Amino acid sequence: MSIRENLQVVRERIKQAAQSVRRDPQEIKLIAAVKALPTELVLEALEAGLTDIGYNKVQEAQAKQAAIRAKFPQVTWHMIGHLQRNKVRQALDNFDIIQTVDSERLAREIELRAQSTEYRTQVPILIEVNTSGEETKYGIPIDSTIDFLQKISKFGNIKVQGLMTIGLFTSDLEKVRPCFRQLRELSEKIKNLSLPNVEMKYLSMGMTDDFEVAIQEGSNMVRIGRAIFGQRR
Repeated sequence: MSIRENLQVVRERIKQAAQSVRRDPQEIKLIAAVKALPTELVLEALEAGLTDIGYNKVQEAQAKQAAIRAKFPQVTWHMIGHLQRNKVRQALDNFDIIQTVDSERLAREIELRAQSTEYRTQVPILIEVNTSGEETKYGIPIDSTIDFLQKISKFGNIKVQGLMTIGLFTSDLEKVRPCFRQLRELSEKIKNLSLPNVEMKYLSMGMTDDFEVAIQEGSNMVRIGRAIFGQRR
């Protein structure tokens, strides 16, 4: 199947997952995870109607951005991989939103870099939360997230727009579901706090193997690669 055909299938699956819990499919933003893909495949996906792309590495986005922006200047670029503090300046130059802020030190570095470079009024970020408890995953522990947000809500150059997580790695989707449910419940708690510079606009959760469960649990931003582009070679 072509990328266009794969996209049609993915969009239909998004629609069915949303409708199964009486949600509007239009609420769900599809991010194409384009890690290590040739630029021509990314362009093919954009030609098929995608508007958002996510890269895991700053260097790869830097190398491919000129060719992609030349044809699709309005595309939104998402940083969806772990961000090192020494790459923050380049990330601010290349991404529209950073989805993987997972420490106060990283948040502070973004704040300082944005301030010193007059990057933009506020840098949009998501907070990565470790909902699975797996030590191999990045992310702030669920129980520490509100304290973390209370600290960084005082930063004037970043804008928290929501939360992001990666579900438990398992083929049993019912074991993944609690990860997404916990993130949604956490988001609701945070909303009620009305913290400055903190807005629970996005719940970024769900990838190729589990995005339908994530949508059923409240995700409005899914990050999908393999279902669109096929197995990585």
